[in-house]
Amino acid sequence: MELDTEELARFRRQTLSCWYLTGATASGKSRIGITLARRLGAEIISLDSMAIYREMDIGTSKVMPEDRLGIPHHMIDVVDPSVEYSLARYVNAARDKIDEIQLRGKKVLFVGGTPLYLKAMLRGIFEGPSADNAFRTQLLRKVEGRSADYLHNMLKKIDAVSAKRLHPNDTRRIVRALEVYEITGKPISYYQKQFEVGADAAECHVYVLQTPREILYAQIDKRVDKMIYEGFLDEVKKLKDRKQPVSKTARQALGYKELFDYLDSKLKYGEAVNLIKQNTRRFAKHQETWFKSLCECRFTPAEKPEFDIEGELDDEELENEINSIDENDDDEIIDE
Repeated sequence: MELDTEELARFRRQTLSCWYLTGATASGKSRIGITLARRLGAEIISLDSMAIYREMDIGTSKVMPEDRLGIPHHMIDVVDPSVEYSLARYVNAARDKIDEIQLRGKKVLFVGGTPLYLKAMLRGIFEGPSADNAFRTQLLRKVEGRSADYLHNMLKKIDAVSAKRLHPNDTRRIVRALEVYEITGKPISYYQKQFEVGADAAECHVYVLQTPREILYAQIDKRVDKMIYEGFLDEVKKLKDRKQPVSKTARQALGYKELFDYLDSKLKYGEAVNLIKQNTRRFAKHQETWFKSLCECRFTPAEKPEFDIEGELDDEELENEINSIDENDDDEIIDE
């Protein structure tokens, strides 16, 4: 998605008109998101890179239709798990959904924890020109028999910013950077830099749920145990037995990768489960780092979240409604 200055401004007006609720995995986003959507009069768009896949329910902690309390959810179960689904495809589809929802007179609330998707919706992305296969073939022929530094040095001469960012062994991205320069006459860093500047948090409705680390880790362990109890392994077995193989992207999803490794005899079962917990905790820490790097974000405690709804919602009323959902659903609403 190559956006000029005018189109980028329009993109940000559209996406910053929405609300966003995010946070680390197992922080309670779905539960609080449903309550917030009810109070806003909003429909929810999933901000989860794996929830777009059908047949991947337990491991992605999808909020199932019967648990949505009448709130429409979008960008869930969009494609078959054999499909490679790109960030650009998500952004384009999400923008269409924003238009549809707002035309119905509803607000839009994104709920989920994929940091790259959040950044893309807030700032846009540079997709760039289509691949030039002839140029790529010619370039790769040049590198035959040469060191990894050869292409990297070529990039240094035309785009020192990208060369500093990319490792010499990252051939795929280096080739892409050289290709963009060949086609457009400008370095890829020129296009990407416009997406690095964000809006002030006061101008946005981007809320990050915060949970003390030790509590969050305990919630992660509890959620993984619950997923295993609910049949996570059987879900992965069905994916493994499909006629159409699961895509590389879907197979690498957190939790699925470890259970695929168990089914491929690369791990013992107990090792796989413990690794899911360990990798999930690591991912949660990664998420928190990402959110802190985005100036659009406001942080609020997950235990007692506060939202600026211009007088439409009393914080105590919100807390009571959240607690009411907890009591009535017997812990059936699982956070993304």
